[in-house]
Amino acid sequence: MKQISTATILVVLAGILFMTACQTNQSGDEVLSPEVKFVVTDTGQTKFYDSNGNVIDAPEPGEAYYGQDAQYEGIQMSFTDNGDGTVTDNNTGLVWQQTPPSDKMTYDEAVEYVENLKLGGYDDWRLPTIKESFSIANLDGRLTMNISEAVPYIDTDYFDFFYDENRPYTGSYWTSSVTKIPAENEYEKMEKNYGFNWADGHLKSYGDGYYLDGTSSGSSIPAGVRAVRGEEGVYGVNDFVDNGDGTITDNATGLMWSQLDSGAVNDDGTIRDKNDENYGWGRTWVDTLAWVEKMNDAEYLGYSDWRLPDAKELQSIVQYGITELPATDTDYFDLSHEDCYMWTSTTCGDFPDTALYFAFGKAYGINLATGGAAGMGGDEKMGPPPEGTDKPSDMAPEMEESSVAVEATVDDFVDTHGPGAMRNDYKDTTGAAVQAPELCRQLWEKLYGEVYPYDFDPADTTTIFDLSASENAADYIVIYNYALLVRTVD
Repeated sequence: MKQISTATILVVLAGILFMTACQTNQSGDEVLSPEVKFVVTDTGQTKFYDSNGNVIDAPEPGEAYYGQDAQYEGIQMSFTDNGDGTVTDNNTGLVWQQTPPSDKMTYDEAVEYVENLKLGGYDDWRLPTIKESFSIANLDGRLTMNISEAVPYIDTDYFDFFYDENRPYTGSYWTSSVTKIPAENEYEKMEKNYGFNWADGHLKSYGDGYYLDGTSSGSSIPAGVRAVRGEEGVYGVNDFVDNGDGTITDNATGLMWSQLDSGAVNDDGTIRDKNDENYGWGRTWVDTLAWVEKMNDAEYLGYSDWRLPDAKELQSIVQYGITELPATDTDYFDLSHEDCYMWTSTTCGDFPDTALYFAFGKAYGINLATGGAAGMGGDEKMGPPPEGTDKPSDMAPEMEESSVAVEATVDDFVDTHGPGAMRNDYKDTTGAAVQAPELCRQLWEKLYGEVYPYDFDPADTTTIFDLSASENAADYIVIYNYALLVRTVD
């Protein structure tokens, strides 16, 4: 069962009191923007999974899979239906549009829509940031072939959500957050806007109709809109303090982090020198959970209550709109690689044999416009892969059959979805993916200037297109990722 701390209960109570005191109403013609707090809530994931995606009983300390998301109970999501088409998040103070428009819009149309929106007596609506949007995500969702049995990644007791009847896997909504990493090729010159997909649980970026230089590309994907109102520049803004002992405290969220990731730390808690041949060594998700337990046994940095962060906790330290990698504050965090990937403790709802991770580097995938698979966006002109490639493999068998792999090279890898994208990868090397495909091993060597360091069978000709859970945009298969540790400040 989940563990809940006294500190967590106090934070919830404080949040409720805060909202009671600070929520404002319309007074004449004057409208005060709701005051906002950066409160990171629980993901909502309640089940335990093994590396094959099976639901299991809650693991005990020392057992395999102990320390995954459902093991820990964070601040519970709490909403109020205001009865006027709006919903208040009682933790953050943000006020949300309850029922989004059923029609999808281009980015420019979305901006115009929120600027003209009058709802609940208010006219100060705006597009949310990607962190604000993700704050109301419920990661206990699942997209199934039978939509009547699907569970959206949002609390439908308070928020309305509509599946696209023709393409139910297309559920991304616009935000105000965009990629800013300088382009290294023509593909990456497209500006991409981050969105969370309430249908299938993906967090990625897609073409918004502009180039990085601000000029129009003439092609924006269609996406949904859910407007928000509330004080800007608060939710998602960190207040880091370097404690001088290898830990970083975020006073904005009340979370403490390890300054170094797992690639710099041995199993006994000792630090690897950057010249050590094992420096930057990654671990599978299963091995990472076991490593966290070892850190607690060793009282790493003086604490024995570290955990692997869940998806919302880890996203809280991602910096969107950065111009240099990695996508976090390097004044405080010292990561093994600038271009790297960090595990979360959260299982992917649609593919429970995989776990979620965040790209702190570029979110690589095959440029489907020039290489990769036919029928998966090669005839699209918008740059980033069409949102339809985010489908679960069981959603459109006829499309899967037409997606015949064609020759691709390591040079076809591009930043398909931007630093800070949330992706999923296999939990262990005992399932469908026993090793990173050849193209992915080549990309590793291209990125890091060293031979791929993990065991693999050169006779295994598995390609990225053979892996069902990674068909969405032919994502970079990593398997061996890194991890930061987190704990709740006492």
